[in-house]
Amino acid sequence: MDTFFQQLPIVLHALNVGFLQTLKLFGVTLVGALPLGLAISFGTRSNIKIIKSIFKVIVWIFRGTPLMIQLLIIYYFPGLVMHNAIWGGGEKGRFIAACVAFILNYACYFSEIYRGGIQSIPIGQEEAGLVLGMTKRQIFARVKLLQMIKRIVPPMSNEILTLVKDTSLARIIALQEIIWAGQAFMKGSQGISGAIWPLFFTGIYYLICNGVLTVVLGKIEKKLEFFR
Repeated sequence: MDTFFQQLPIVLHALNVGFLQTLKLFGVTLVGALPLGLAISFGTRSNIKIIKSIFKVIVWIFRGTPLMIQLLIIYYFPGLVMHNAIWGGGEKGRFIAACVAFILNYACYFSEIYRGGIQSIPIGQEEAGLVLGMTKRQIFARVKLLQMIKRIVPPMSNEILTLVKDTSLARIIALQEIIWAGQAFMKGSQGISGAIWPLFFTGIYYLICNGVLTVVLGKIEKKLEFFR
């Protein structure tokens, strides 16, 4: 027991550092994937056949292959195949590569949610807007957008909560997020070896984070209930 309390401050400090990296990856992914997903959804609904086909293939690839494989290819392919290590070395390079992989992956998932939200709005509203002399852009911004947001909040919330947990996959390219930090104490980190209990603590971090997000997203959903 004395050993546990001696190790606890060391473990918590390492987990805090790792969790900060996890939160950074989560935040950057969300900021990048939300607008990119909307842009991709417009591409998949384009009236130009070749553009529509290209975006549909991109979405199919990123949704149809594991995120872990995408991380490995995006990080290692430039250096091993093109002989150009565009990400650079060290933790910064791994973080940038992870952000690119996560943004592309989640943007494709978000794009399908956006597309479903847009298509769920009755076409009669667009026709009425056109009759009133509004452009399609004005109809989307003034008529469809808030209704779409109301419809997509529940499925988007699920993806956001999943994203928090998926950040742990970044350890496949040796990004030192919270799972990496917890697992390191099994292998001999900072003089601590064979300790599995830090991994249970990482679960607590995820539970708290997802708990806070669940409350926040629930409040956002309630604020949009006037569209019922």
